Amino acid sequence: MKILLIDDSKTMRNIQKSVLTQLGYSQVEEACDGNDALSKAAKFGPDLILCDWNMPNMDGLTFVKTFRQTNKATPVIMVTTESEKARVIEAIKAGVNNYVVKPFTPDLLAQRIQETMAKRAAA
Repeated sequence: MKILLIDDSKTMRNIQKSVLTQLGYSQVEEACDGNDALSKAAKFGPDLILCDWNMPNMDGLTFVKTFRQTNKATPVIMVTTESEKARVIEAIKAGVNNYVVKPFTPDLLAQRIQETMAKRAAA
């Protein structure tokens, strides 16, 4: 499975990539903001996107809204420190399929990925 990992923090990308590798996902492309992610998503063709909310240039919510204009199918999991219910609802309305609040455990990330991909397979 190909995963696009979007986060402006190199450290956070490294942590998530390490967790994904432990979970058996080796095809991981990294992007540092929404603009970078839009160009990489077109070339890479990810099966799943993990996206931070707070980033420079183009934030995660703007990325999701822009990405959803041309791609309604690829699942997006928002991985962020934003935990307020209103923010979660806003992200879901924008087209996010699932939500993980930082800091997270590897087990929680694995669970969210499994839930998201199971929902996609059932759809």
